[in-house]
Amino acid sequence: MHIAILQFELLIPSPESIKDKRRVVKSVKDRLHREHMVSVAEVKYLDSLNVAGMALCLVNRDAKYARSVIDTIVGKLRALGDAQLGEHTVEIVSSGQLPGDELDEAGNPIWTEEERRAWGGGLGGAWGWAGWGFGRGGGRASPRWLGGKRCGGAR
Repeated sequence: MHIAILQFELLIPSPESIKDKRRVVKSVKDRLHREHMVSVAEVKYLDSLNVAGMALCLVNRDAKYARSVIDTIVGKLRALGDAQLGEHTVEIVSSGQLPGDELDEAGNPIWTEEERRAWGGGLGGAWGWAGWGFGRGGGRASPRWLGGKRCGGAR
């Protein structure tokens, strides 16, 4: 799993008010999210009229693909009409395996596919997506499973 992080500054020439800045920032955020399915947020210089400090994140299993998406986004940011791309940094964070993908000394998976499915698919370790009450009959925001043992909520 690879997490690509782009931190960048948008330089907004001669905005008349904070509303003008917010309009430009919202337009950029919405466009990037819609076209590239990335998470975008304004994280710095919230009260400044001329500069918006922003961060963007995407997760993918292929680091080269994640980098190519970031490069495409940087190209689009350079071509903006309402703002200019200021300083920017790119970071690719790579993690090893998902929880539940552990291997024994011989390199064989510790968990069978059936155990992983029953356990919550391996996403999020012992908690698993199924254990958080999302989906059928959920509605609670507390885990129902802890280390494979039932720990709350009758069903």
